[in-house]
Amino acid sequence: MPRIHLGRWVDSGVDWLQSHLSWLFDAITSVVTGMYDGIDAALSAPEPLLFAGLLAVVAWWLRGLLAGVLAFAGFALIDSVELWDDAMSTMSLVLVATIVTLAVAVPLGIWASRSKAVSALLRPVLDFMQTMPAMVYLIPGIIFFGVGVVPGIIATIVFALPPGVRMTELGIRQVDNELVEAAEAFGTTPRNTLLRVQLPLALPTIMAGINQVIMLGLSMVVIAGMVGGGGLGGAVYRAIGNVDIGLGFEAGISIVVLAMYLDRMTGALGRQVSPLGRRALARARSAAGVLRIWNHRPQPVVALTGVAVLMLAAGGIGMYGGGSTATASGAADVGKGKKISLGYIPWDEGIASTFLWKEVLEQRGFEVDARQLEAGALYTGLAGGQIDFQTDSWLPVTHAQYWDKYRDRLEDMGSWYGPTSLELSVPAYMKDVDSLDDLGGRSGDFKGRIVGIEPSAGMMGILKDKVLKKYGLDGEYKVVDGSTPGMLAELKRAYDKKEPIVTTLWSPHWAYSKYDLKKLKDPKGTWGRGDGIHTLARKGFTGDNPQVGTWLKKFRMSEKQLTDLEATIQETGKGKEQEAVRAWLEKDPGLVNRLAPL
Repeated sequence: MPRIHLGRWVDSGVDWLQSHLSWLFDAITSVVTGMYDGIDAALSAPEPLLFAGLLAVVAWWLRGLLAGVLAFAGFALIDSVELWDDAMSTMSLVLVATIVTLAVAVPLGIWASRSKAVSALLRPVLDFMQTMPAMVYLIPGIIFFGVGVVPGIIATIVFALPPGVRMTELGIRQVDNELVEAAEAFGTTPRNTLLRVQLPLALPTIMAGINQVIMLGLSMVVIAGMVGGGGLGGAVYRAIGNVDIGLGFEAGISIVVLAMYLDRMTGALGRQVSPLGRRALARARSAAGVLRIWNHRPQPVVALTGVAVLMLAAGGIGMYGGGSTATASGAADVGKGKKISLGYIPWDEGIASTFLWKEVLEQRGFEVDARQLEAGALYTGLAGGQIDFQTDSWLPVTHAQYWDKYRDRLEDMGSWYGPTSLELSVPAYMKDVDSLDDLGGRSGDFKGRIVGIEPSAGMMGILKDKVLKKYGLDGEYKVVDGSTPGMLAELKRAYDKKEPIVTTLWSPHWAYSKYDLKKLKDPKGTWGRGDGIHTLARKGFTGDNPQVGTWLKKFRMSEKQLTDLEATIQETGKGKEQEAVRAWLEKDPGLVNRLAPL
């Protein structure tokens, strides 16, 4: 059968949309960003425990005293693990996605319920939207909207839309036809029949649909974190990238708390707003007889009074609105609070150099945001202007595919370290394996696999497309895609047990000082010549920030400096990168002035 170039057609369509409808995507980005920023500012403004109290009062009013106590305990737990800001960012993302989704889903559901043709047309479209892997939506999302929260919200809207449409249509279709006929017999207009008969009776089903929209939105937060969406999804993604079990558990528990709260509250609200729900609640209370204290629910006026008191208390003690972050002052305050965005992939030299520059720039008065991204998303964000610069571009070989695609939209600040090398490595106790040629016929010793890193990394493409084929290993070994920390964890496990293992590695890397490893020789030169580690910035960055641009162009690190900094970060622990950088800079107090002279 001839090859159908479906992917090529889709690429052409996306290119056409990007070139002709960029104004529309910019407008959508502005609207969605404005909604998100507004909601996030409102949710993040109160002091955490006071806002937890507000949410607990709402839970008390809707579900009872026990629900209120548990809600407060859950949100207090989020604050105690220092993930409150991330949780509020996640809630903001879910709320924006839910509002937009319902604004589209409910009218579509109503239309589908009143027209069999529309229902038949929507059904396959909704099936396609719901069964397509959610991560696929991120690809056009990044291209059209760049990196950040917007593509995450758009992907969430597309993924969560089907149940909103389906449940709205189902709820209206389930309304007894005799009630509709009776309303029409009394001369009720179709519009009033919908608003006064069908929608009120369909509310339980519609609210169940809203609940599903919110839950699907929460299930997307980790995927949104992969493209710079931040929040708890970003924390989970960082934990995956760094194999940080503790952070992953804390972020996961925080997502569970949000999910349970929103699930229970939307369910209770559905019963409150629905006539059928209110009758069912009244019957349940009558059947219960004795009122138990943990089921006590206050009157609405009492709940509103509690909310007002907490808000006034927050404002009265100066906690509503938060405090300002201390910045550099005097001659060192070059940035005057100007925001700069850094991106990085979780490679050790990238983490070290990124947080080094984050600390240096903050000491110079800039407000710096550092985001961990996949390599593809990082370069797309740079080209689109959402990321200002990144310090871990391996050129001209490893990241050639990204440079060739985006070079006209990037500024190359030059190499700050080099030359580097890419290689496959084995432990030194593998005495008879010294070259890539020696791997042939030995796949059984290595379980038929080569432990790799992120599939988007340039060296993975070189390994699969060139190295294995040139040495005839492509049919004998399987390259295991994963992450850099995952590869290092597997290396440590095998090394401790003296088991055979072959991994992707590069120089410089601290693993060579920690473990006794051998770089496999490459007599056929398939890895290519060594790269330089470059700093790349978005187009126009130097013009906007001439002094920072000058600092970056003069930036250099020796191998000793880089490996020492990497080792300090490893010793300090995960999640404490900037703390490690500060400790390292204290050993050379004049380094900041040399990197960023005033």
